Amino acid sequence: MQVRTRHSFILLFGVLIGISLAIAHGVFAAREEAAQAKLPLSELRTFVEILNRVKSDYVEPVEDEKLLENSIRGMLDGLDPHSAYLSPDEFREVTISTSGKFGGLGIEVQMQNGFVRVVAPIDDTPAARAGIQAGDLVVRIDETAVKGLTLLDAVKLMRGDPGTKVTLMVLREGVEQPFKVDITRDIIKVKSVKSRLLEPGFGYLRITQFSSSTGNALDAEMDKLREKNEGALKGLIIDLRNNPGGVLNAAVEVSDAFLEKGNVVSIKGRLPETTQEFSASSGDLMKGQPIVVLVNGGSASASEIVAGALQDHKRAVVMGTQTFGKGSVQTILPLQNEAALKLTTARYYTPNGRSIQAHGIEPDITISPVKVSAAEDNGFKPLKEADLHGSLINENGDEGENGAADSPDLSLAEKDYALYEALNLLKGLYILEAKK
Repeated sequence: MQVRTRHSFILLFGVLIGISLAIAHGVFAAREEAAQAKLPLSELRTFVEILNRVKSDYVEPVEDEKLLENSIRGMLDGLDPHSAYLSPDEFREVTISTSGKFGGLGIEVQMQNGFVRVVAPIDDTPAARAGIQAGDLVVRIDETAVKGLTLLDAVKLMRGDPGTKVTLMVLREGVEQPFKVDITRDIIKVKSVKSRLLEPGFGYLRITQFSSSTGNALDAEMDKLREKNEGALKGLIIDLRNNPGGVLNAAVEVSDAFLEKGNVVSIKGRLPETTQEFSASSGDLMKGQPIVVLVNGGSASASEIVAGALQDHKRAVVMGTQTFGKGSVQTILPLQNEAALKLTTARYYTPNGRSIQAHGIEPDITISPVKVSAAEDNGFKPLKEADLHGSLINENGDEGENGAADSPDLSLAEKDYALYEALNLLKGLYILEAKK
């Protein structure tokens, strides 16, 4: 038994050294002191002892490859929610998911306490249309319990051929019992940026996620807004609610589009080569006119970079609820066996040096999610001066209401109260700026 243990230890030692050298060669090449660090031999002996006990005493035989892969998964799962080992099949799944065209539901998810937590549903996808919300916990996918699955296993179950159906059992804060949501899979191909005029002079940009094309799409949508408005805008709302993030460079491009200069975001890791700073170039698409950024608990990662950059530079008012707090950088490192290592290598910092991680961006103005309903029309209208018999007419020639503005249209407030309030704020900011 002693010879067997030593033999297994030598093999394991060789595997661990091989992995360490591969990572060092690919990412941490200049770290000679790390290569010379002493390995914890006592703990490695304990690991080998447990490995041999499992091999000899477990109720069923287990292959060495499976035991080692599970050990690697456990090592990475214990670091943080985002670091993971990707087997060759899982690595291919990640490549498919980033291609922008696959059969799925349209949600950004992560693991939380063994369940799948929805970071955000993506606009115009089956999940959003079915009513899935940021913060929902998925506890069952069809007949399979999520507890015990890896995140990639759960994602694979939710993904499938377009037109096929999947049933999610969902837990939601404020709802006592879990409930089922039936969703029909579809091709997920998301338009990154959308725009419309809310009122003459006041534009709206909705960024659903950050992809490599977001910067160019933003420029095109801004051109459309100016064309529809027949001139420059008086103010702009950038809607980042339920935007789960995406490509870092896209977040930098969006921030840069509205900043004249200064730092956009910093990335700082343990190693010098992971530290980077991204700065804005001159040129503000809004020419200094007011901007309001809408965020909520589903705004994560790249969304938080944009909100934090515009907030720190006092270029925009951030409005909504506190963001998700995903402020870490993951690097996918291909391995020799066609698998990959997804490793958290750095943190994001806003221009003022604030870490986004586990805290998020606090809005300048908090707007809690509410639903506004139209008042019941009982036929009664308040009495006004113009209704009184013999009342004087307005000397300006206006009849009736002394030149007062019409009652505000409540349709926007009914559809999206936060957007309605953001528009009101934007108008106020424009008026204040115009009076200076």
